[in-house]
Amino acid sequence: MRAKRISLLLIFVIITTVLTGCAVHTSTAGDVDKTIINIATGSTGGTYYQLGNTLAKVYNDNIKNIIAKVLVTEASNENIKLVSTGESEIAFVQNDVMYYAYTGTEIFTDNVDNIRGLAMLYPEVIQVVASKDSGIKEISDLKGKRISVGPRNSGTEINARQILNEYGIDYSDLEKVDFLSFEEASTQLKEKNIDAAFITAGLPTPSVSDLFQSNDFTLIPISIAYVRSLVEKYNFYSEVIIPANTYNNQKDKLTSVAVKAMLIVPQDLDESVAYNLTKYLFEQRKIIADSHQQGKEIKLQTALVNMPINLHPGAQRYYNEKGAL
Repeated sequence: MRAKRISLLLIFVIITTVLTGCAVHTSTAGDVDKTIINIATGSTGGTYYQLGNTLAKVYNDNIKNIIAKVLVTEASNENIKLVSTGESEIAFVQNDVMYYAYTGTEIFTDNVDNIRGLAMLYPEVIQVVASKDSGIKEISDLKGKRISVGPRNSGTEINARQILNEYGIDYSDLEKVDFLSFEEASTQLKEKNIDAAFITAGLPTPSVSDLFQSNDFTLIPISIAYVRSLVEKYNFYSEVIIPANTYNNQKDKLTSVAVKAMLIVPQDLDESVAYNLTKYLFEQRKIIADSHQQGKEIKLQTALVNMPINLHPGAQRYYNEKGAL
């Protein structure tokens, strides 16, 4: 009988300890009832990361029971995988790469159909940065040079490959091909380990701004004939001008092509969460615009232009309320 009492007492102590531990954990964390929103961005030297941090602040300040966190990634291709597998609740991607994923084309062997659109954002300009002492003045001069084309299978790499091919240049024509993030490419350019780098991002791009603090680098134009050929061949390119003085020591405007940034979410994301993510993107737009020049391009009127996939029902509900559809 005494042994039975001891056993019951031990069980009571164990249960009490477990419950007390749980109570302490709940009290300490205070976030057990909150939904984690992982925002997949890009490298720290890109526009996605800068805007993603502002977006996280907007969501944390305005949506109850939400904890928004920023993920540093290799951008579009990785972000699509993160959203598709449920590891991220919202992500920045290029609309051309999202289309390739949705249709199972380009670098995607299978179609990714469990992702929905939230909003179209701003133009992402393909920028080719070269060191002045490399002698590169146009895209055709990249032959035989050491080039970064962006992370492997990223949106930037797809853009770089398509543009090089338009000029009749294959990777085998280059002395070296590196698959670097924006900040890695910036470092390698400064250290003279590469001659040029492709960067697809909103203007101005932090890593490019960093390079142009000196007068050692230049932007390389895409000739207008090639711009128009690319626009005709690929649905998502548009003709753009990079204005003079976008960066320090950049005195001339030049021609290039752009795709468009967008936000995506999982198909099964709770409708009310998707609604609020969309709502505060636009209703706190001034905060986003103040954080980066491209934030000014985020507008309700253009939120659905060139959307390559179906909208999430939560986003659709917001646009219906605003008459945007």
